[in-house]
Amino acid sequence: MTTRARHELKHRLTQAEADALARRLRHVLPHDAHGGEGGYRVTSLYFDTPYDEALLEKIDGVSRRDKFRLRYYGTDARRVRLERKSKAAGLGTKARAELTRAQVERLLAGDADVLLETGAEVARELRVRMRTQLLRPRTVVAYERTAFTYAPGNVRVTIDARLRAGLSAGDFLRPDALMLPVDPGFATLEVKWDRFLPDVVAAAVQLSGRRHASHSKYAACRRHE
Repeated sequence: MTTRARHELKHRLTQAEADALARRLRHVLPHDAHGGEGGYRVTSLYFDTPYDEALLEKIDGVSRRDKFRLRYYGTDARRVRLERKSKAAGLGTKARAELTRAQVERLLAGDADVLLETGAEVARELRVRMRTQLLRPRTVVAYERTAFTYAPGNVRVTIDARLRAGLSAGDFLRPDALMLPVDPGFATLEVKWDRFLPDVVAAAVQLSGRRHASHSKYAACRRHE
């Protein structure tokens, strides 16, 4: 499945700013149905080439780029989502496929052919890139997410805090693995929408008074290797 193209803005906040914003948003926007008020943990494993092409394209601000990652929510890694996140001219899309834990274990062991079992185009593309560009699992990124939604404009607002980096790709399926704190005292605000951003959301997150920042949790975690 591939999502429609969406706008996306990111802002780096202090933890105090993030806490104050979350309290304000609770009075304006409904919580994400899957996370509730308590939020949830997100654990991702990003792929990159031996030459760090995905990382360098992000740092250099290349306008058209792709990145592949595995992701699961909470501490249940029995079903994992494979995603290709694409960016072009400021708009983002995602292609997704579901993998079982057993399939992910085989993939992490170097069996790229396991991706053919899903029948998904994005999985076949990752297999090709693993063979031709030597894409490999590189860095585990974990954080705590508080999410809000707003139906008009299909808006999603997330606040990601307590960013952590895994010590190795093998830690991905181990929610209890030791991870290193990254960028302590700060959080990331992300605002995503389709064709328009309603004024009520823009006012709630105070976008007009805040500078847009091209902040990457993956890049932040790579700096701590």
